[in-house]
Amino acid sequence: MSQQPAQKGFTLWFTGLSGAGKSTIAQLVAQELEARGRRVEILDGDEVRQHLSKGLGFSKEDRDTNVQRIAYVASLLTRHGAAVIVAAISPYQKARAWARERIGEFVEVYVRCPLEVCAARDVKGLYQKAYAGEIPQFTGVSDPYEPPVDPELIVDTHRETPTESAAKVIHRLEQLGYLSPAPDSAPSWLERESHWLKAKSAHADGH
Repeated sequence: MSQQPAQKGFTLWFTGLSGAGKSTIAQLVAQELEARGRRVEILDGDEVRQHLSKGLGFSKEDRDTNVQRIAYVASLLTRHGAAVIVAAISPYQKARAWARERIGEFVEVYVRCPLEVCAARDVKGLYQKAYAGEIPQFTGVSDPYEPPVDPELIVDTHRETPTESAAKVIHRLEQLGYLSPAPDSAPSWLERESHWLKAKSAHADGH
């Protein structure tokens, strides 16, 4: 019996403001990758803070250290063929560039959403506390966020549903060669969105 070729590992790095939708899209993408037979590891910013980076604060140095720790773990998993999904604010461009260089197989997704929309969602009540001065060094309010200069993909979560954003991510992974196209037989809900995006892209290109 012939062995299946080893699948190439990669890190999918979601960056954006708190409340932009990083974790939600990450979970949807993870489900689709697992359905296609990929081994998926999620490194969520909140969980990393509780375990890997417990004790770190929110100064620029501590934020950079947090990103470096995530990148170190992601690089090991990527090297062993995992599809690694990182969902972390990671506000500084230089730290994300360091992560890209360290990991190598790196796909940056900017989860873009206006600050006022993120604040209106305020699922965790963090923005309210930040505006009241109860949370110092809060990204977007009292601390800067540096948007990616040249990400592999931008999703606009104030204009798209999480499903639409996740389908765009899957489609981009296919374009980049990290994910084989799914068969047309009995496609999942996310695959159907991805097929629609492919058709739309091909029409726009005149093919």
